[in-house]
Parts: sequence; C-alpha cells; structure tokens
Amino acid sequence: MSEFDLIQRYFTRPASSAILGVGDDAALLRVGEGMELAVSTDMLVSGTHFFPEADPFLLGYKTLAVNLSDMAAMGATPRWATLALALPDVNETWLQKFSTGFFALADEYRVELIGGDTTRGPLNLCVTIMGEVPRDQALRRNGAQAGDDIWVSGELGEAALGLAYLQSEIELAEEPRISCLAALHQPRPRVALGLALRGIAHSAIDISDGLLADLGHILECSHVAAEVRYDRLPISPIFECCVENRIELTQRCVLSGGDDYELCFTVPVARRAEVETLAIRLHLPLTRIGKIVSGSGCKVRAGNGSVITIEKGGYEHFA
Repeated sequence: MSEFDLIQRYFTRPASSAILGVGDDAALLRVGEGMELAVSTDMLVSGTHFFPEADPFLLGYKTLAVNLSDMAAMGATPRWATLALALPDVNETWLQKFSTGFFALADEYRVELIGGDTTRGPLNLCVTIMGEVPRDQALRRNGAQAGDDIWVSGELGEAALGLAYLQSEIELAEEPRISCLAALHQPRPRVALGLALRGIAHSAIDISDGLLADLGHILECSHVAAEVRYDRLPISPIFECCVENRIELTQRCVLSGGDDYELCFTVPVARRAEVETLAIRLHLPLTRIGKIVSGSGCKVRAGNGSVITIEKGGYEHFA
C-alpha cells in the first residue's frame, strides 16, 4: 500500500467547514469574523508517551484528546486538525483501529481532519489542532493575579496510578484497575469548561505533566506565587482503598503524576459563586485548592498548615 492509498483509505473524509481539506499541498481555512485562531501541536512517541503494544483504538482516541485539552485550556472551540504519522510498517488492522478511535472523538467534538503526513520510521504520532476563540477572550497562562482562587476540575491521580500499575509498581483489583486505565487511556477533554471560563478566569492550563508542574507554568508566566492545600485536593477515592499507607505514591500521583488532562485555573474571589454554578451546570466537580499570592514558587501545605516537601513537580522530557 502506498502512502497516498493509506491516507485515502484511513484518513480522508469530507471537511465541510474548510475551504480545502485533505488532498492538496495545504488546507485552506476561513476563520469566523471577530475570531482568533488558536493553534497547538502535541507529539506522542512510542516508548515515551505510550507502550509499543498499546491498543490502537485507545491510542487514536488519546492522540486527539490531548490536543483537544489544549483547546480547552485556551477557551477555544476546536475546529480542525492535521495528523502526521511515522509508522514502522503498514499494518492495516492497526490503522483501521487507530483511525476509528481518532475519528470517534473527532466526531464528538466536530473536529475535521484537513491534512497531515505519513512516513516510515519509529512509531510517532503528531497532531496540530486549530480552534477559534473570540478576539481578546482566550484563556492564557499569564493572567493570574495575587488574591485569585486556584481551582481544578474533576479528580486527580487516577491516570498516574494506572501507569504505576502498568509499570508493576502496584497491584490493583479489577474495578479500580478499569477506572485508572480508562483515566490514563481515555481522558475527557474539558472543552465545555474552557468555553464557560471565558470572561471569568484570569488564567488557565491543562494538567498534562502534573499539577505542580503545570500550575508552575502559570506562576512563572504571571510572575506570582501560590499556596495549595493538599487536604483540599480532589483525590480519587480509589487511593483510600488501594494505596493505603503509601503516602509518597499518593502524593506523587496527585501532585506530579500527570496525564490528568483536567483544567487548573485561577479566578478572582468575587467570582467564586459563578464557578460553583458552573460546576452544577456542567455536572463536573470544580474544587478550590488554594490561592495565588505575591512572590515566586508554590508551597503545598497539609491540613495543619505545615509545608509538604515535594521532590519532583512533574514530568520533564529532558530532565
């Protein structure tokens, strides 16, 4: 099968919202009046971001999900994507399952695949996603202000615990194992939340490398500091029954494990009630975990006020 046959069979679909989609040297797009284009690229590399034997349907799903999460963090409506694949060989069964997983999520969020590339090489998956956001309304990392509340969506830690299970660091019974692996392989992009936070949040980021690492990006870009209350974190109940007395593992999964793809955002105290209303409307837990303060860095405090020492804030590719 040639490269062009591969693209035609598995990745060519009508793109009604594009002027020109797959099949030419470039796609042509028209952004809505009064809109700005939000663009993000994420690469998933075999052996670094996923195991080589990963289920291709779930891999196709997650390849797009992590990019949708970036759109959510910007408060952008996802519209178009390109997909670049490096493949060690042409495995049609693998390609069929991968493309099915990819398009299952693309259809849910009305994202159109408008181009990309394929080449022979070690398995590598790269998506560039584009979305629209009203002019000057994008959520950014550099807007946090001293006095802001710090919030996170959903629950933290299950994806990292699922990875710990796959790496034989811990045993999990069937029910928690299914939940943790679902969190790892099929994260839910918080697109609706990102859209709802426009005009409310001062800053936002998605939690991909770990809460402390990603919150740290907000702090650095905004030139502020943070105090986080560990006892307020929305830790999955699975930790209570499965990781009893393993405090270090729990803290690592929740604070620096990564792969949560929840949103961390800051909001002025005066708008606290609006966030609480959002949680009800979206049927999504939103938890206030701390506050932005003047200075630099982030302190994590236990319920008694003592500072918890964390050796590693999150995943780093070149550490």
